[in-house]
Amino acid sequence: MKSIGDFRLGQHMMRYSQFVPRLYNFCLSLGFEAGKIMPSRAFCSDENQGFPIILIAKHFGAFPFNHGRVGGIVATDRHGPHAHHGEDMVIIQASHVGYDPESSQFGSYRRLQTHGCEATADCGKIAAITSWFISEYHFACENILVERKEGEVLVTIDNQLLDQGRTEGLMLRLKQLINADDDPLQVLSTSRRFLAAVEFSERFSHLQEGETQVIGSSLECDLFTFKRKVTVEEEGQDHLECNLLSHMPQIVTAHSPALVAAQINSQVEFDRTFRTITREPAYRGKRLLFISGIHIDISPALGQIFPLTEFVPWAAYYQDSDGSSVTYEQEALWRLLMEQSIENPDQIDLDQAIEQMEELQEVVVKG
Repeated sequence: MKSIGDFRLGQHMMRYSQFVPRLYNFCLSLGFEAGKIMPSRAFCSDENQGFPIILIAKHFGAFPFNHGRVGGIVATDRHGPHAHHGEDMVIIQASHVGYDPESSQFGSYRRLQTHGCEATADCGKIAAITSWFISEYHFACENILVERKEGEVLVTIDNQLLDQGRTEGLMLRLKQLINADDDPLQVLSTSRRFLAAVEFSERFSHLQEGETQVIGSSLECDLFTFKRKVTVEEEGQDHLECNLLSHMPQIVTAHSPALVAAQINSQVEFDRTFRTITREPAYRGKRLLFISGIHIDISPALGQIFPLTEFVPWAAYYQDSDGSSVTYEQEALWRLLMEQSIENPDQIDLDQAIEQMEELQEVVVKG
């Protein structure tokens, strides 16, 4: 549950226009051969992920292979085809989250192609998954009452939340909230009242005699879990939800749930994909760099074609052609990237490349 605590955001983000040339030069420092590198991306399918793809093509001189599924899930069954398309291999995985600079809020993105340039959820897949859990959490926040009466702290809990036999829903860790072995002090029409557990009651030392409040944000992530019916299938429809499920208490109680969900998904996907790469026969004898992080899609202003995308690296795995390997944790990876130049003499001029193709003699395709 503490995994997200090791993912540093703060001073660890860089513009994509600086990240990609630094990544390219980092690859060269590892011995990758210019012109023989086949990049691959595991991004969500959102249109705002196009700008990073264009920059990857520009700096690596090849349009990146597609390793991604919706939500930033890595399609590990594509390792073999990717390996056959180049000599040196790069995989970039990133979940993404929108950011509104006007409100300083994560989770939304202005869609310039919509009527009225409306702001919608970003990433939409993550938002769709977390919305049910957030709704369950808000219900619990409003339907658990805490009061002080005759010097004791009492907790009144809605009957639905007391039903531990439910197949889906927010499940309270009752022993941390109340003296669960004792009978309720009072049975009400839709709820029951209990004496609060000692440690929990200490959180409400500020309550005055006779004062009652909803638990609200004091329902912290250590006080509950979730049950949810999901199909456990590798890279199936519920794969992203499976990645996030055990971390949902941490996500729904966060100040920015969409950001935390994106961070956790990239952490889980790096660990999972790393293990499939090490077992992939097609990658043996090749240089390979797998890097994971998150994209922060900063909503564009009117007249701005692309978002100002920021990249926050999480970890990287390097495998040399002789089989030796190393894993770079976030701090070490950040330092290595920052040591690289943002100048890339090998980058291609996309306009010139397209113009060159237009000037070539027509090739007659014979049936």
